[in-house]
Amino acid sequence: MDIRVLRYFVTIAREQNMSKAARMLHVSQPALSKQISELEAELGIKLFERKHRHIQLTQEGYYLLERAEEIIGLVNKTTYNLQKQDVVSGTLDIGAGESIAIKYVMEAVKNILHKYPEVHINLHSGDGEEILSELDSGVLEFGVIMGHRDLSNYNTLVLPAKNRWGVIMREDEQLAHQKSIQPSDLLGRTLITSRQAKEHQLLNQWSNGLYEQFNFVGSYNLIFNAALLVKTGACMALTYDDLIDSPSNTGLVFRPLEPELTDPNTLIWSKDRHLPNVGKLFLDDLQTTIKKNTP
Repeated sequence: MDIRVLRYFVTIAREQNMSKAARMLHVSQPALSKQISELEAELGIKLFERKHRHIQLTQEGYYLLERAEEIIGLVNKTTYNLQKQDVVSGTLDIGAGESIAIKYVMEAVKNILHKYPEVHINLHSGDGEEILSELDSGVLEFGVIMGHRDLSNYNTLVLPAKNRWGVIMREDEQLAHQKSIQPSDLLGRTLITSRQAKEHQLLNQWSNGLYEQFNFVGSYNLIFNAALLVKTGACMALTYDDLIDSPSNTGLVFRPLEPELTDPNTLIWSKDRHLPNVGKLFLDDLQTTIKKNTP
């Protein structure tokens, strides 16, 4: 696949109109249509459904759009970093899930942005599998992984704060009057938890043999939408502390699990890929930030 044709494809997908895309790309419409037809022939798939007034992506087209945007972003970033002569410039891509521990990372990012105005930052949100995939593909320089897993293939830096597990629920729930939640309290309750926790059965050991009796009706990727579902009274969500606003704003409360269950937070980066100058500076600043905030 030619990167130029991928750029054409992304523009068409965004505009949903071949004529408009051709004008934006400064090419003729027949030439643009031919390039896309050749790309479809090369891949052996159909990328667009042609409608009366617009075109629409097929399922395969949506998949290619997601991958093409990653590829183009990586090409643009690589080209910029190679051509730019300034010592500290470029874009820093960091991926992480939701955790209060990310405050250390954000403090280091703030310091870099203040010191070096030409630096740009892209923050990627996702669970552990997504972060590892984007780190391995070169989309990310750094990722923050929550929980216990084998990270021996990466450079690692453990962040100071740990994630405390608990349950968010409506403030008018009966369990909201308790100071903590034990495994037996969750029996008969409708629950959701993070996709990652469910896949790795993180709560299995904590449950003292009751895990199979828990009524999990689904999972979430990021907590914001899950909290909206909890607010309706449809379920309770197992999640980390400090990820929802105060009860006066949300109508929800957090109650920690008992026995206490915590996850570490680990910054990782590739052992095989050379960090750009801005990445090295970020890492140095983060280590200094951690030392200042660690007793």
